[in-house]
Amino acid sequence: MLRTALRMLLGDSTKCLGLVFGVALSTLLVCQQVSIFFGLLGRASSVVRDVREADVWVMDPSVKTVDAPFPLRDTALQRVRGVEGVAWAVPFFRANVQVRTREGTLENAIILGIDDASLVGVPDAFLFGSIEDLTMPDSIAVNPAGFRLLFPGQELDVGRVIELNDQRARIAAIVDASPAFSANLTIYTRYSLATQYTNNGRNQLSFVLAKAADPEQREAVAAAIAEQTGLKAVTSDQFRLESIIYILKNTGIPVSFGTVVFLGVLIGIAIVGLTFNQFISENLRQYAALKAIGVRNGRLLLMTLFQAAFVGAIGYGLGLFAASQFFNWPSKNVDALRGFYLLPEVAIGVAVMATVIVFSSTILSMRRVLVVDPATVFRG
Repeated sequence: MLRTALRMLLGDSTKCLGLVFGVALSTLLVCQQVSIFFGLLGRASSVVRDVREADVWVMDPSVKTVDAPFPLRDTALQRVRGVEGVAWAVPFFRANVQVRTREGTLENAIILGIDDASLVGVPDAFLFGSIEDLTMPDSIAVNPAGFRLLFPGQELDVGRVIELNDQRARIAAIVDASPAFSANLTIYTRYSLATQYTNNGRNQLSFVLAKAADPEQREAVAAAIAEQTGLKAVTSDQFRLESIIYILKNTGIPVSFGTVVFLGVLIGIAIVGLTFNQFISENLRQYAALKAIGVRNGRLLLMTLFQAAFVGAIGYGLGLFAASQFFNWPSKNVDALRGFYLLPEVAIGVAVMATVIVFSSTILSMRRVLVVDPATVFRG
């Protein structure tokens, strides 16, 4: 019986291809858009994620995201260090800066200033150079995407000199930092150098990074810092979540991506539903013939569900393959798409969505098969 169902489906190659195309296109659209959406949210908190040594971030009470700090007084650092349960605390600077090369290339960048003594706050994956190179005069580290922005078409290397607000800086290392949300060029340097390069005013301290003496008590330590200093203190996980929520509430990203995902689902329902309904209509006499020889409605429903499962599996597989290739090739060759991945959770969720689309369309189309008169096959 299933073989008969398959022959009926493959016998109408146009409808079969239309059904497969509808499922594949819907799968590709939803997988691609949802994965990019989560990739952007990951970028919103990438600076926090890259500072793996710190348990607690301390900031002005008005700060809602890592990309919009408000400067603290320098005395805040000592006040945090004096809280019981704090193993160490270091300054952390974040600002935007313009970068110019000797060739005339001008780019906006994020500059992150780390503690001069401990160098806490830099990712530990260096492609060229090492963290110790940041102790040299005028030395900075940049991410690979930023280097390629400044020096298009050239291989990664160190020793090049650039200008930060008309001041000399030398690229001493290439660090594999996570892609940031607001700029593709990220610069790491010592706190003292970062404040010289930006010169933002009297108060320059963006954040205080703190380590809890007992990592299991990080939330209690954050609460103690907030209570004793009057500043905002949250754990790294909390600050990452707050930065993501800020993006969700204050940008059009959720609405934009949500609209595209909704259209992807709608396209899938429209193409699959209409095509399958047409397929059923054109094969109604064959279903009536099967009923005339004694095939019950339950078997006909099983046949149709098998046809739906066949086109659904092939369409989903093709769409998933296309989505994986989209993220596989560009993410290795296009810096703007670095950090975007096809997440397994997204693939599983889209599989459920494709199943619902295909089987709901099938059930609705089957209504005509279940009520068809077997005598139809004997009429003209």
